[in-house]
Amino acid sequence: MADQFDSALDLLRRLNPKDTAANLSSLCTLVPSLTDDLLTSVDAPLEIRRCKATGRDYLLCDYNRDGDSWRSPWSNDFDPPVPDAELPSERVRKMEIRANEAFDVYRELYFEGGVSSVYLWNLDDGFAGAVLLKKSVNPSSKNAGSWDSIHVFEAAERARTAHYKLTSTVILNLATEAETLGVMDLSGNMTRQVEQDLPVDGDESHVANLGKMVEDMELKMRNLLQEVYFGKARDVVGDLRSIPPLSETNRDRATQREMIGNLQSR
Repeated sequence: MADQFDSALDLLRRLNPKDTAANLSSLCTLVPSLTDDLLTSVDAPLEIRRCKATGRDYLLCDYNRDGDSWRSPWSNDFDPPVPDAELPSERVRKMEIRANEAFDVYRELYFEGGVSSVYLWNLDDGFAGAVLLKKSVNPSSKNAGSWDSIHVFEAAERARTAHYKLTSTVILNLATEAETLGVMDLSGNMTRQVEQDLPVDGDESHVANLGKMVEDMELKMRNLLQEVYFGKARDVVGDLRSIPPLSETNRDRATQREMIGNLQSR
C-alpha cells in the first residue's frame, strides 16, 4: 500500500499540474483503496459550486467534504444533505462567518473577482481551518489563466497569545494560443509554510491575525512565482534567441569580465 501511494504521488508530481484533478480522478478509479489518502494529500485546482440556500458560489475541497457532499460556508448546509454531519461549534462557526466576510473583501481588493471560501473546525487545543481563493480568466478563450490559493492553518490558543502554523499552496496556470506563437502552457505549483506567535484579544483577533498571515504569504509567493516562472522563461528564451546581435552581447560580457578582473586585482 505504501509503495502504491508513494508511486501515485511521484506520478502526479511529474504530470502537468493543470491536469491534476483529472489525473487524481483516474488514479482513484484505478486504485480505489488510495482514494482517501490521495484526496487529503494532493492539492488540485479548486472547483466551484453554488449554494442552494443563499445563491452564492463557494469552493470545494477536502476540508468541507463529507463523502460525496460538500458544506457551504454561507449556509452551513451540506449538499446533498448529510444526516448527523459534523459541524463546527457555535463559537467556531461565528468566527467562520466573520472570516468569510473578511476574505470576501480581501478577494475583491486583490483579485477583483473570483471566489473565496473559509472553513473552520474544532481542535482539542484550539481550532483549524482552510482559506481558499480562486480566480479564472477567460477559461473558454485562446488566452486563459487561473490562480488557486489553498491556505491551511492550525491555531493553538495559549492564554493571551496563539501559535499559528500556516501551510500555503498556490497553483498557477497560464495558457495562450496564437498563429504566430503556437500553443504555450505554463503551469506549476508552489508550497510554503510559516509559524508565528501572535497576540490575541478576543475571537476577532484570530480573523485579523489570519488575514495578515495569508496576505503576507500570498505576496511573497506571488513574487517568487514571478521570479521563478517568468524570470526563468525569459532566461531560456534569451539563451535560445538573443534580441540584440550576439556580437554585441559577447562584447558586453567580455567588458564585464574585464572590469571584474580589474577590480579583483586591486
